[in-house]
Amino acid sequence: MPLVRYRKVVILGYRSVGKTSLAHQFVEGEFVGGYDPTVENTYSKIVTLGKDEFHLHLVDTAGQDEYSILPYSFIIGVHGYVLVYSITSLHSFQVIGSLYQKLHEGHGKTRLPVVLVGNKADLSLNREVQAIEGKKLAESWGATFMESSARENQLTQGIFTKVIQEIARVENSYGQERRCCLM
Repeated sequence: MPLVRYRKVVILGYRSVGKTSLAHQFVEGEFVGGYDPTVENTYSKIVTLGKDEFHLHLVDTAGQDEYSILPYSFIIGVHGYVLVYSITSLHSFQVIGSLYQKLHEGHGKTRLPVVLVGNKADLSLNREVQAIEGKKLAESWGATFMESSARENQLTQGIFTKVIQEIARVENSYGQERRCCLM
């Protein structure tokens, strides 16, 4: 029986960008229509990646803006982040940069396990943020970029698989055997 690794992932972004819809689609396999502002929800799911199993604990947060103060519970004990903006809202994209800076300052690390998600790809006729802008921002952070649609279940599984891989890449431990070495 494989060892189950616990991973806590916080989902952050401006209000009404689809954070809850992405989390619910990933865990429950269905789209939640309508907008009901989230205070904070948690979701859990066991994810198998190769030979490894991960207990993924998702924290679905209330929408933040550029003036939000991030609580320590979004920093301490957190393994990775999914930062979400809507491709139909330039403002939500601009807020993401501010949120990343706050996370970076809070962690004091040069590299954070982050997946940047441009959500609502099904509404591309109303696009205000081009995919290349998201890709450039993610590259400047050393992060992964994906566009998705929670409504159409487009890449929702891939987002959370990718954040597990990003956590491992940053921790530099995924897929490596751990051996004791006396020096």
